[in-house]
Amino acid sequence: MIGTIFGIPPQALFGQLLLGLINGSFYALLSLGLAVIFGMLNVINFAHGALYMMGAFVAWLLLTQLGIGYWWALPLAPLVVGLFGAALEKTLLSRLYKLDHLYGLLLTFGLALIVEGAFRHQYGVSGQPYPIPDALKGGQNLGFMFLPNYRGWVVVASLIVCISTWIAIEKTKLGAYLRAATENPVLVQAFGINVPRMITLTYAFGVALAGLAGVLAAPIYQVSPLMGSNLIIVVFAVVVIGGMGSILGAVLTGYGLGLLEGLTKVFYPEASNIVVFVIMAVVLMIKPAGLFGRER
Repeated sequence: MIGTIFGIPPQALFGQLLLGLINGSFYALLSLGLAVIFGMLNVINFAHGALYMMGAFVAWLLLTQLGIGYWWALPLAPLVVGLFGAALEKTLLSRLYKLDHLYGLLLTFGLALIVEGAFRHQYGVSGQPYPIPDALKGGQNLGFMFLPNYRGWVVVASLIVCISTWIAIEKTKLGAYLRAATENPVLVQAFGINVPRMITLTYAFGVALAGLAGVLAAPIYQVSPLMGSNLIIVVFAVVVIGGMGSILGAVLTGYGLGLLEGLTKVFYPEASNIVVFVIMAVVLMIKPAGLFGRER
């Protein structure tokens, strides 16, 4: 029988680490989408939290209105959010690329307020329950802790998506086109690549990642219009620490800070809500571009 670890019962320690890993999975997915959008479009997408919330609500509406369950919602909800994002990029964001970053930030902040306000008006602020799929109910007794199946699935799914996205952007021809288009769009256009369409699809993919995170979060948290605004500030801190536009930085920092947040809740619970921001302040003093960012 295991005693204590640093004076903490192992069930409590590993339980908090699991919660930290769950939070880190959502931090990584959301900050990955933000990093993709900023790295390719140079847009600070403040609407990301609202689109994460929209993904959860689309999954909930698919279930309650159409009887479409979780496994179909996993691809359908991100697709809906991605199409909505593509429409936003085509009609609004595309007009701001030659202007200062502040204009894109203000526009997406306004869009976040509109989207959140619309859902609050329609559904109120109380959360809506979303059931865990039957295949993922229950859990595994690991001896030192109990691992709920669904939470384990969230960590695995997040890892798969994050690694696949990193490989697609860093190791494939499509990723090379995307990176080249951010540096010299005129030259890439000369090779016959439709750069405006590529930019639209990139933004749609980035916000679809937020929609996917919303679907994964729906059975864990209440589906609420406030779920995005409660999370997005922390996610922006994660992106800043990792380095704006850094895909690898977004993923590694997301998981790392989630685990650190979990450890802080064990050893110093009073600081758990601010530890991410303290680290952000320290990192910005030492390396203003972030841990994995490049000086521009």
